[in-house]
Amino acid sequence: MIRKFLFSLCLSASVVILLSGCVQQMSRQPHLQPLQPSKQFADQQSARPIVPGTIPSGYTRTNQRLEMNFAVDPNADSLPFPLTQQVLERGRERYNIYCSVCHQENGDGYGQVVRRGFKKPASFYEDRLRKARLGYFYEVITNGFGVMASNATQVEPKDRWAIAAYIRTLQSSRSGGISH
Repeated sequence: MIRKFLFSLCLSASVVILLSGCVQQMSRQPHLQPLQPSKQFADQQSARPIVPGTIPSGYTRTNQRLEMNFAVDPNADSLPFPLTQQVLERGRERYNIYCSVCHQENGDGYGQVVRRGFKKPASFYEDRLRKARLGYFYEVITNGFGVMASNATQVEPKDRWAIAAYIRTLQSSRSGGISH
């Protein structure tokens, strides 16, 4: 009995000694508060200049997001640039990446997430959306609508217009024309 007790005591003491060496002291390391002077750098500043080419979170090299709060007229019914085959192809590509998971590639609203139990979005062939202006689609992509979240940080402004133009071609492909 005493042997067991001594063995347990020695084992416990060994564990305590071994684990005491594993204390992480990152929280106790020397550090500077923001804008506090530093003797380590020649300019005496602790805050360092941003390294050229650094990209803030949520941005890409090609997407500067300069117009994040830019108000678009939801009644606009023309693109702010010429409509070309390349614009429509880009719109189709971006639509298939960002929109088709909910709206389906054909725009009827039965995308993959709907098949998995999420709420069905509106079909682009509903009369209300067939009559909607291009600016409306741009605004919805930018700000979201209902359960649809904003895509402003994922989709560049020019691509939002391209998607809106592509949605219009989807609509016209089913009926031979669009009523305004």
